[in-house]
Amino acid sequence: MREIEVFIDTEEIADFFMKELVQRGYVPSEEELEELADITFEYLIAKCIIDEEWEEDV
Repeated sequence: MREIEVFIDTEEIADFFMKELVQRGYVPSEEELEELADITFEYLIAKCIIDEEWEEDV
């Protein structure tokens, strides 16, 4: 299997959820969106879809 490098940002996930939820008639708070984004990120890690890597300060 080929490995590719993918960058996933929880802020982008939160923006995506906001658009999708508003289209469906829901208006979540910013705190709720952040929680959903974090849960989604943790799910992707748990399913081994992504690996979490920390950036080193240069």
